[in-house]
Amino acid sequence: MRALHLAIFSALLLTVSCLKKDGPATAVTGAGATVTGDEIVIGEVGSMTGGAATFGKSTHDGIMLAVEKINAAGGIKGKKVRIITLDDQGKPEEAAIATTKLITQDKVIAILGEVASSNSLAMAPIAQKNGIPMVTPSSTNPKVTEIGDYVFRVCFIDPFQGSVMAKFAYNSLKLKNVAILRDVKNDYSIGLADFFIETFTKLGGKIVVDQSFSQGDVDFKSQLTSIKGKNPEAIFVPGYYTEVGLIARQARELGINVPLMGGDGWDSEKLTEIGGEALTGSYFSNHYSPDDMSEGVQKFINDFKAAHSRIPDGLAAMGYDAMLILADAMTRAPELTTVAIRQALADTKAYPAVTGMITINEKRDAEKSAVIIEIKDGKFIFKEKIDP
Repeated sequence: MRALHLAIFSALLLTVSCLKKDGPATAVTGAGATVTGDEIVIGEVGSMTGGAATFGKSTHDGIMLAVEKINAAGGIKGKKVRIITLDDQGKPEEAAIATTKLITQDKVIAILGEVASSNSLAMAPIAQKNGIPMVTPSSTNPKVTEIGDYVFRVCFIDPFQGSVMAKFAYNSLKLKNVAILRDVKNDYSIGLADFFIETFTKLGGKIVVDQSFSQGDVDFKSQLTSIKGKNPEAIFVPGYYTEVGLIARQARELGINVPLMGGDGWDSEKLTEIGGEALTGSYFSNHYSPDDMSEGVQKFINDFKAAHSRIPDGLAAMGYDAMLILADAMTRAPELTTVAIRQALADTKAYPAVTGMITINEKRDAEKSAVIIEIKDGKFIFKEKIDP
């Protein structure tokens, strides 16, 4: 069975190179793996295909834009950066296989990925066991970095994101009764729902019903009918864009006209393609907004648009930031060993990223701000910004 998985995986392998590889990039020393060749090889694991493919593609595009910037400036310590990207199809078991291959066969010095927390949770133990620094751009479940001291993230975590949305619902929207509709097969969705509930009820709000679905479902009318019977003022749906768009359409078809709310898993241009006008008046938390007129954000947007003819979403921005923060750590590290890079990542303070000023705390989580996005007429509109 394992051989079959590897055969399938190899067929779906996607490799992206900035340079031709010349010899081994890393070697094992007493201080862990170290860069020995004339390039720095970094692995990336992402959902390039499957139900969350826009997450993987956007993140990859952001990473590669950062790599182009780094290499154009001379690389890191005089060495060019090369990315090897593997597709995990949005599946934890494939993410684990990809991580193992990157470490044992491709001999990468560090790994970027994943977006989905379930996939990062499959990757992290392998990176930790092998002493390879892993930086997830967007996995917000707190358990990811709890795996060990080689696992980092550059995004906020779900306790903060859940608290942000609960406070926004209670204080800004003046809601008192909210329903929950969560994906029970998704660690991200489960955790975010729990943290929303914790803060919302502490504020004095009430959860009138807590319904569930499973990733890949297409019919949500039974759950929505149950929710409708409880007369909520809003529905918190901490899922991914594919299901959320369908949920929005089916909710409106059933005569449920209250706002939907969610987290950064909504952030995809596909969301409004699927949900259409049914999403108008809904809200979600995110890592950044293209409406931010600061010089750094607007330069990133212009560079990304020049390369890809579209405005970058939050996942692209997080991929860009993850690569630059990893590069910054490698630049500050006294030597290009996994041990030194890991320590430099842990020492990251007040890095001026596109998605905000990022400091890595003692739990290897990023302390940074969040934004609230409102959906109007198929567009994502900046609503407000919340600092940690």
